[in-house]
Amino acid sequence: MELIKKRLQDNDITSVRFEQSDMYGIPHCRSIPTRHFERMATKGVNISMGFMAFDPKGQVAKNTGYGEEIHNADCLAFPDLDTFQILPWCTKTARVLIEGVYNGEKVAVYPRVVARRQLERLEKHGLSLWSAHEHEFFVVKEDTLKPLHDQTNAIAVIPMAAYESFFQQILNDLPQAGVDVECYGVESGQGQLEITYRPEFGIKAADTAHTYKLGIKEIAVKHGLVATFMSKPWPDVAGSSAHFCHSLWDVDGKVSKLYDAGSPTGLSEIGQHWVAGLLAHARAIAVLMAPTTNCLKRFKRHSFAPWNATWGPDNRTCAIRVKANGKTGTYVENRMGASACSPYISMAATIAAGLDGIINKLPLPEGIDGAGDAYEEEYIPHGTQTLPDNMEEAIDALLSDDAITAALGPEFIKCFVATKRHEVKLEKEAISKGTVEEWERDYLFFIM
Repeated sequence: MELIKKRLQDNDITSVRFEQSDMYGIPHCRSIPTRHFERMATKGVNISMGFMAFDPKGQVAKNTGYGEEIHNADCLAFPDLDTFQILPWCTKTARVLIEGVYNGEKVAVYPRVVARRQLERLEKHGLSLWSAHEHEFFVVKEDTLKPLHDQTNAIAVIPMAAYESFFQQILNDLPQAGVDVECYGVESGQGQLEITYRPEFGIKAADTAHTYKLGIKEIAVKHGLVATFMSKPWPDVAGSSAHFCHSLWDVDGKVSKLYDAGSPTGLSEIGQHWVAGLLAHARAIAVLMAPTTNCLKRFKRHSFAPWNATWGPDNRTCAIRVKANGKTGTYVENRMGASACSPYISMAATIAAGLDGIINKLPLPEGIDGAGDAYEEEYIPHGTQTLPDNMEEAIDALLSDDAITAALGPEFIKCFVATKRHEVKLEKEAISKGTVEEWERDYLFFIM
């Protein structure tokens, strides 16, 4: 606390945001004047739990267990002081991430709490997670909502000139807030960008993704731009993903538990069981990785998004891509994630699925090598399941998976599913009016 107080004073910080994110990964906060920070951090901040029932427009979904059922009651939220960061793109502002306490217990549906509990389960099995999300996003001009470039040539140099000042502020500001940018460039959609950053151990990886997404959106505003992590703003343009790249280590983060030089796959026995778990539960976790009706539209053939529960060595057509890069460089890429996902829920879902594979020693199914195509029947192993591409099917797949629902807990599942059923209702209304694309953009584009 004393170090934080000194940083607040030395940097002339006037307010601290007490931040948390909802089921959609949308940040919410109470902003506290600096003179009250220590008191509020110690005694807690009252904040309604009702926001866990919010949809992206702030409408309240029914039957979440966190709305009218508890009379929109407050919890008492406390900051994790390790998450303190000064936000250089905001004026004299810092932030901490918070978790709520209600009736003496952590609020079980908070995505950060759900992710931490999965990490704790992993640690009990002698493992830790080193990970990062790769969030793509679109950038448009604020006044016209048109992309800054109309090229579809991924990683081309010429389109980057349009983003020079935007990129420069990102490169300057994000590292100061704990996001160590490693690479940036244009993607294959018009106005689509990707900025990647260095992985972290444990919950810090999801915290970094939270900071990254919010920072990108707020920096964009400073440049007269709108950045959106909506997965498919336009049906005929490439969708934005959030691949979850991760590796398993011992609890001290010193010894890789994923790689085995003597294995034909490059994966250790633990690694093979982990990937098997991801595949066995792929249909169930699809809605956790791609959590909107719009996100699920990515799951199509020949889209560079996964279509079925397949894995392969360095194969981008598969749901699970394995990069066997030696003892310290081997990692698993869960490609089901859509850019609109909550990084906490994405992490929690991946751990729950992979850990079930380890616990039950699930055998690794046949893979598709780098020359194979997971979109073509001739390469797809017999019995492979397709991923759900609509919300009702995705909800059913989640609820029918006892291992995943038990791991994430009944309170979280109830709240999450209620928000999804609320979204299905809204989508059906839009379909009946013939305005589903317009509804999706209004629902998601600016807030995600």
